[in-house]
Amino acid sequence: MTKCDLLIRDTAAMTDYETIKTGMDIAVEGGRILSVTKSGTKKFQTEKVISGKDRLFMPGLTDSHMHTGQQLLKGLVLDAKPIIWTRVMLPFESTLTSEKMKLSAETAALEMIKSGTTAFVDAGSYFMEEAAAVYEKSGLRGCLSCSTMDEKGLPESIAMDAVQAVRETDKLYDKWNGKGNLKVYYAIRALNSCSDELVELAAAHAKERSTMLQAHMNEYQGEVDGIIQREGMRPYEYLEKKGVLSDRFLGAHSLLLSESEKELIRERGIKLCHCPFSNCGKAVPDTPDLIKKGVIPGFGSDGAAHGGLSLWNEMRIFRSLMNIYYGVPSRDPKIMPAETLFRMMYEGGAAAVDEAGQCGKLETGYRADMIGIKLEPGRLIPSGNLLHTMFECAEAGDVQEMIVGGKILMENREVKTLDEERICFEAQEYMRKAGVL
Repeated sequence: MTKCDLLIRDTAAMTDYETIKTGMDIAVEGGRILSVTKSGTKKFQTEKVISGKDRLFMPGLTDSHMHTGQQLLKGLVLDAKPIIWTRVMLPFESTLTSEKMKLSAETAALEMIKSGTTAFVDAGSYFMEEAAAVYEKSGLRGCLSCSTMDEKGLPESIAMDAVQAVRETDKLYDKWNGKGNLKVYYAIRALNSCSDELVELAAAHAKERSTMLQAHMNEYQGEVDGIIQREGMRPYEYLEKKGVLSDRFLGAHSLLLSESEKELIRERGIKLCHCPFSNCGKAVPDTPDLIKKGVIPGFGSDGAAHGGLSLWNEMRIFRSLMNIYYGVPSRDPKIMPAETLFRMMYEGGAAAVDEAGQCGKLETGYRADMIGIKLEPGRLIPSGNLLHTMFECAEAGDVQEMIVGGKILMENREVKTLDEERICFEAQEYMRKAGVL
């Protein structure tokens, strides 16, 4: 008889991005997967059993790029063109308070848990210690940063020089890195908003602490052109000249890439992330070519201000975009098959949260980060191919269970780690005060 902390009995299991096995027992011990075996072939002693009779358990989803600080901007960004950063987002973030950030983190954590996102990378904002406290309590696997920029003309409330900006992340790192399921990354908010000094300092501090450095990269043509005008070279080429690029760098968006930049990304083992809904009005990444080169990007929502936090939506939007832009002209309807998209979610996502080879599979030794999907008759079954049905039809509301590091965060759609009722009430009160309700 084998002891374990948790046993999921007799379930369908999506063990990796291309494999589903039925009638399986999943045993969890010490926060990791102990075994995935045919149901009944192995005896377990455990205090907690979850019936998987009408469930499919699969690795949790990873949001490789989101913005906690923009959670309260939901509904205020769509069609607000042009230059939403300077007209909408920057002014809003400059008015953040600790109370607003706490509510932002609570509503974001709740939305992620209830939609199946077990891990995420926050791009950085202000009052991040308040966010860290919420995320630690939630049990989610999170990578946090402070907003780091030192350009002239920023609102007084967020204006900093290079030393001050990096020091804010130092403080966040010292207090929260390694606490619960949290890590702290260093950030360059955007190259156009950062001096040479800030780029060098952020990279040096990340290297000293053996953590990741992240930045918004090659998202807008104007952004790329600005760096070319300032430095005489493209964004990734500039960072290469500065000695910043390595396999510890995460480049969010990375849409407008030259051939030389693609090669740099491949050579340096750089991690990438695409945000399909947010990105589709800016540019179309050459993801098929990146994958051919062995570069597997992850998926990000870009935060609630850009369509909510459901990664199910992001994956399907991305397949549609890839088919229209690349598949139709080449007459290849499988330019981006479901298996490849799940591979991006799992392998690209694991790399983004610095858990390559540790997350993204239901396999012995991997972290027990997984979600349970209710196989609702008429919604998800009957199905001739459950993997394809998960991609085509599964939605946030189908997620019933969430387990992160072996801890149950949600069971039968009931969130265990956060006070959902209070959070929803406070969110409604915020909307009433804002005149929305």
